[in-house]
Amino acid sequence: MFPTGVAGAALLLLRILVATNLVWEGTAHWTLVTSVWIVIVFVSPAICLCIGFLAPYFALLGVAIQLVVLYEVGGRHGFHLALSFLFSLVLAALGPGGYSIDAHLFGRKLLIVQPHKCP
Repeated sequence: MFPTGVAGAALLLLRILVATNLVWEGTAHWTLVTSVWIVIVFVSPAICLCIGFLAPYFALLGVAIQLVVLYEVGGRHGFHLALSFLFSLVLAALGPGGYSIDAHLFGRKLLIVQPHKCP
């Protein structure tokens, strides 16, 4: 679930790609950005994705945000948003990878079981 090496680096790049795409698609349509709170809605999941904190959940939140953007903007940018949906869904399915906070919090643990001594 938390691969390292080349696969972990690829997942790190995928997280950065999804985060960048979320902010790009959200702020490319400045008519949607009416307050600083709207910017926070786009930027805070992107930051969590970059550092790998609860990445599958924030990737799904990104899909929901992009669905709202698609609804508000219409079909003009459907191809770009469809690619962004796909990237986010792939990230949610694969997980954050070994280079993330999730790997540190929920990663592999070493359990040492002491042998039972008979009396």
